[in-house]
Amino acid sequence: MKDIPAFPGTQYANGIQPSGWSEGMTLRDYFAAKAMQPVVDDFLASGWSFANEDLSQFIAQHCYEIADAMMKARGD
Repeated sequence: MKDIPAFPGTQYANGIQPSGWSEGMTLRDYFAAKAMQPVVDDFLASGWSFANEDLSQFIAQHCYEIADAMMKARGD
């Protein structure tokens, strides 16, 4: 399940959330963001430039693959 909220809000007493309420980022997005920093650090340390859109896309895809593995390990 990829739409689990990372930081679920509290429900109101009647269990209804206000109109337009958003749970924010998903747990998958959170995991991908956490995976991104060391990946970016490694590329920067190797002298890569992020002006290359293909590299940026590769890193984003790679981080979501890591996030998906983390979700799978959780049983989600």
